[in-house]
Amino acid sequence: MNTRTFALIFGVVFLIVGVAGFIPGLVQPPHGTHDLSMDQNYGDLFGLFPVNLLHNVVHIVFGLWGLAASRSLGGSIGYARAVAIIYALLTVLGLLDATNTTFGFVPIYGNDVWLHAALALVAAYFGWMHRGSGTADRI
Repeated sequence: MNTRTFALIFGVVFLIVGVAGFIPGLVQPPHGTHDLSMDQNYGDLFGLFPVNLLHNVVHIVFGLWGLAASRSLGGSIGYARAVAIIYALLTVLGLLDATNTTFGFVPIYGNDVWLHAALALVAAYFGWMHRGSGTADRI
């Protein structure tokens, strides 16, 4: 898989997950209580991942960004690097009690922590390490 395909796949998956967060049957009541000032659409997507309205919108934005970035190698590399950095930061923020709801706006605790770490690692690979075999995949 090349970096452009990575951006396309991540874009599609983020878009699907963002839309899924608005489907009531896919969002279960949240486990435990957290101090969220933004509690619209708050729950656990697939019973596992805490989401709310803003979280779903962020997923949709990352999805649209990935789709747009997949149109060029430079765009897809930039997208992969940005996703790696942003999701690594979200991983750290999700581990800290003071920031695991991003100051009350977006829940990023629980299963989101390991998922964000995995996304950051995959994105880092495609942003900095991977080079495809074709000339169209080289900078």
